[in-house]
Amino acid sequence: MDPRLAPNFTPIIRRQHQTPSLSHSTTSAATPRTAGSSSPVGIFNFSNSHCTPDLSMADIGSTTGSDIVAKLEQQVHSGSESAISSRANSSSRDSTVSSADSHSEAQATTTNGKRKAEMDFDILAPPYSLSANRTPHQTADLEEVPHGISRQARDLASYSFPVHRLAEVLQDNTMQPLVIVACGSFSPITFLHLRMFEMAIDTIRELNKFEVVGGYYSPVSDNYRKAGLAPANHRVRMCELACERTSSWLMVDAWESLQPTYQRTAVVLDHFNYEINVKRGGIKTKTGERRPAKVMLLAGGDLIESMGDPNVWADEDLHHILGRYGCLIVERTGSDVRSFLLSHDIMYEHRHNVIVIKQLIYNDISSTKVRLFIRRGMSVQYLLPNSVIRYIEEHGLYVGMSEPVSNVLKF
Repeated sequence: MDPRLAPNFTPIIRRQHQTPSLSHSTTSAATPRTAGSSSPVGIFNFSNSHCTPDLSMADIGSTTGSDIVAKLEQQVHSGSESAISSRANSSSRDSTVSSADSHSEAQATTTNGKRKAEMDFDILAPPYSLSANRTPHQTADLEEVPHGISRQARDLASYSFPVHRLAEVLQDNTMQPLVIVACGSFSPITFLHLRMFEMAIDTIRELNKFEVVGGYYSPVSDNYRKAGLAPANHRVRMCELACERTSSWLMVDAWESLQPTYQRTAVVLDHFNYEINVKRGGIKTKTGERRPAKVMLLAGGDLIESMGDPNVWADEDLHHILGRYGCLIVERTGSDVRSFLLSHDIMYEHRHNVIVIKQLIYNDISSTKVRLFIRRGMSVQYLLPNSVIRYIEEHGLYVGMSEPVSNVLKF
């Protein structure tokens, strides 16, 4: 008999009395009494009333060994049937209770589902696999946009400037408020894009001059016409997923991505200056006065080096960006930012408004390489936040794209 069929089935057997038809035990010959049991060692003792063999010592003394075994097997079989019947009744009762619980849980799930739908959040299936040959695996849902935070608009008519993480009051009245803006494709956003802001804020603290009151991603519009560019609404959404859970001060502004034409970086910075300083009057100090915030562009060394190409950047725009706003430049492997600053006339002129950020731990994650990995069915785990990977899989982004080899080789 399988002991699992009878609850609380506790056989105590002498090793020399083992039989093939009963459950075997590997206990020693000196097995003690079971706690709370009056049965002597060598007698089957079942604590369940349905499985208690009615076999006395007198019966054992006047019966052959084979008869004892037969009688034990008969009574154990009878007890196990009763136990199974009892378990079936118990299971039936549990099933009724479970059914009621399931109905209650279903109602709660429906309610929660309606609440999430009303808040217009994307609910994405956890499993994902960027390759047909790769086993789907579970991803954490900790980087989803938190409840109560409005998603960025998909049209200019419903657009509003995000301020949910913009500091309202300056903590140190001796500091100048600073807003950091990163413009780019973010196709897709990577951990390097997130790290750039953290490296920037570390450098700013060392200067002891500015107090960072907010940080923004501004994804470029589809009119940029760059190879490997996913639709703007997807890039904005991926930026939201990447920063809203992983940061306490970063935000995403969709204004640039919603424009019907390509907007130059100088114009985008003017937009941030208007929203923060003109429209809202800057940042309030502890004394109640309002102080204008300095807006600075955050960029990688590769983008800054492109400023030397007159076909990409107009001199007027460079004077406007570097002179009025300033720039935070993150060094990247292979880029010599300081030498470039020295050799470029306009950048040297505004060198006091340019802050170079040195990477103490080099991170060269490239969106171009990430797109290549996805097209090849390779893993991008730990290159992007899990929520972004899942979003890419859900929407089939980058899989069918093709890019010039020259684009990939230079990264």
